Amino acid sequence: MFKRVHIRLTLLCAGIPAIITIILSLCYLYVSEQGLYKNRFQAFQNDMNTIATNLEQQSVISMEWLSKMETQGNYLFFVLDNGIPFLYNRLKDDIETSNRSKLLEESQAACRQMFEVTPSTPSNTYYNSYHLEYEFTSASTDTDYLGSVIFMGERSSSLQIYVLSSLESLKEQMRVQRFHFFLIDLSAVLLLAVFSWFFTGRLLQPIMESHEKQTRFIASASHELRTPLAVILSAAECCNTAPPEKQETLLKTIQQEGLRMSALVDDMLTLSASDNLRFSTQKQPTELDTLLMNCYEAFEPLAKEKSIDLSIRLPEEALPLCSVDPKRITQVLSILLHNAVSYTPEKGIIILSLSYRKNHFYLSVADNGIGVSEEDKKRIFDRFYRVEKSRSSKEHFGLGLSIAQEIVKAHGGSIDVTDTEGGGSTFTIML
Repeated sequence: MFKRVHIRLTLLCAGIPAIITIILSLCYLYVSEQGLYKNRFQAFQNDMNTIATNLEQQSVISMEWLSKMETQGNYLFFVLDNGIPFLYNRLKDDIETSNRSKLLEESQAACRQMFEVTPSTPSNTYYNSYHLEYEFTSASTDTDYLGSVIFMGERSSSLQIYVLSSLESLKEQMRVQRFHFFLIDLSAVLLLAVFSWFFTGRLLQPIMESHEKQTRFIASASHELRTPLAVILSAAECCNTAPPEKQETLLKTIQQEGLRMSALVDDMLTLSASDNLRFSTQKQPTELDTLLMNCYEAFEPLAKEKSIDLSIRLPEEALPLCSVDPKRITQVLSILLHNAVSYTPEKGIIILSLSYRKNHFYLSVADNGIGVSEEDKKRIFDRFYRVEKSRSSKEHFGLGLSIAQEIVKAHGGSIDVTDTEGGGSTFTIML
């Protein structure tokens, strides 16, 4: 399921920017190519102005001059005197393999179609010459050209000069530019795809972890609830046929298992409220030394029953008040002390202590019990996780430390576990 979602999110995150990038690239290419063509056309017009001015100043048009202008400007010149081609044109037709006369006819046809003029149209202006520019595609060479016709002379005689410039270099420049943009867009799409794949993967990671934890939570909760429920159902069934003296024992068993289920459900509701950000705390200025003393007095009888030495260490100097929810912090200490009493052998030692350093309160519960391995330390605060040695205990569901951690987090503090010197575990709360 998550793999399919990952792929779809990647396509979404990469697809939209990729489409926008491609559209913007196409728009830029269109504007750029229009600008290139406009600049080329304007440069061609300026060249025609220069050529027309030079022609006005010459009394003779020599073949040397025409050849020089063709070479310098990469142009094709066709000179007509009253519609008759100059000798230069006929010589070029004989020398070159391309059919220049056919190209001239196509240029004249395009000029007539665009401006409705004929090759013999004289100038109707006060100037000695004028020129017209146009574009056409040659069918004989399959090439686009810019063309210009320059009219010169009197009404009785006229001189027409057709100048053609191939747009093949401009087309090649545009093709190279399009290829470069294609490579850039392709690289951008690939980079977006790779980035989106890792980015969406990072986004989905906490969701996947949460889903995995939820699945484990449901499986573990089902297992934990099934055991007391099976005992209750079995005891209830036995009550129907058991003699009166045994029914009292069965009912007591049902009550005990019902209380276990109630405690488990309460713990699960506490964690559910934390997951849904509905975990409430009612903070107030609290004397932590008094709070620890109350916890010590509450667990001292239980420790004596197991012959465990429970002691408390408080600082001699007066401590400032700490803004906490006293009931919640008492709940955390009760969880830690209950665990310590459960996993510490007879004649063991448990030390409840409080210290204050650099504006931080440190509450710790240290014991010399079975201890926690390095592997278990990484998961000891996970829900329903219990170390191997305590799995047989019915008193622990593996939720206590998870609840303690959530309560401490709600206070902006931290809780961690370290090894007690000489063996055992030390749980430290920092507030």
